[in-house]
Amino acid sequence: MKKIIKNPGFMVVEILVAISIITVSILAATAVAQKSIYVSRQAFHTTQATFLLEEGAEAVRILRDNAWSNISSLAVSTNYYPTFSGGTWTLSQTANTVGIFTRRVTIAGVNRDNDTQDIASSGTDDPKAKLVTVTVFWLEGGVTITKTLQFYIIDIFS
Repeated sequence: MKKIIKNPGFMVVEILVAISIITVSILAATAVAQKSIYVSRQAFHTTQATFLLEEGAEAVRILRDNAWSNISSLAVSTNYYPTFSGGTWTLSQTANTVGIFTRRVTIAGVNRDNDTQDIASSGTDDPKAKLVTVTVFWLEGGVTITKTLQFYIIDIFS
């Protein structure tokens, strides 16, 4: 007995639809995997930047602990770059990078309210306190990403 196929072109259409569904599924899975890799890399870089921020803050504290003049002699609003050399930390005005990251330290003066002695936006300059800003930035996918850490540092040894 012979089987009679009424629509021989229908099988070709079914095959084309199945191939299209499989292709779209593979492309979607590839796009998800690619985005996942990008997000993982970005999270890894953010974690590295956080460690570099903390290390920069510790470098400034070490400079303060060695002598307050290491901090008080720095020019306000000038960019400094922490460098570890000769077994200690120094701040240089020459930019340096750690891998893809650039780390920068700036110092700002601190004012105290004349009545309460609290830190204020106006008042008397406190030469024994500084506002330190550590910034880490890097290029990620054509965009500059910046992370910042601000803290006050005080001359605690005199």
